[in-house]
Amino acid sequence: MAENTTLAASVRAGTGKGAARAARRNNLVPGVIYGGGEEPVAITVKFNELFKMLKAGGFLSTLLTLVVDGKEQRVICRGVQRDVVKDLPRHVDFLRLSGKSRINLQIPVLFLNEETSVGLKAGGTLVVVRNEVELKVTANNIPDHLEVDLAEVKMGDTIHMSDITLPEGTRPMITDRDFVIANIAAPRGAADEDEVEDETAVDAVEVVGGEDEGGEE
Repeated sequence: MAENTTLAASVRAGTGKGAARAARRNNLVPGVIYGGGEEPVAITVKFNELFKMLKAGGFLSTLLTLVVDGKEQRVICRGVQRDVVKDLPRHVDFLRLSGKSRINLQIPVLFLNEETSVGLKAGGTLVVVRNEVELKVTANNIPDHLEVDLAEVKMGDTIHMSDITLPEGTRPMITDRDFVIANIAAPRGAADEDEVEDETAVDAVEVVGGEDEGGEE
């Protein structure tokens, strides 16, 4: 189960432009919580805390526990309005989640047993194509990460999405193809040698073919 991030908030006394401007003067960012079968609630969050989370990246796909005047609510951000000049947050929207809510999240991929991997021990290199995958998940069953066991993966093998076990009720957002997560590539020198061997074999066949043709004449 994925851990989530906690952000403190307070109920906003007023609504409208005047209340929003007053909040910003006090280093607060106005916002709203909606959905989940409940009425929308106007709130404020501390500018510094929100800005820090935005700067860290991935905020729109981060599961949050919003603590509003001591009451915890599980939410996900659905929009941040920014100042057009300073690019600083001016308003933030949060969607309430129930245990059955279905949401899209970026889930990181964790590669296990690199030290014992057959392909890596043979001199191969792990090439990571995707270090995270966007999944459709239920709010009460969100994985911390996806696991790829490299122990038996050989040099030249490719790991696809279908090779990863997903929690029940979870699916990748890309459904039209079995996309690549990673592969173990041969060292460049070894690949070059294989190409040379293939070219030499082709040349040998052509030479033999030419001699046979000359004999028939």
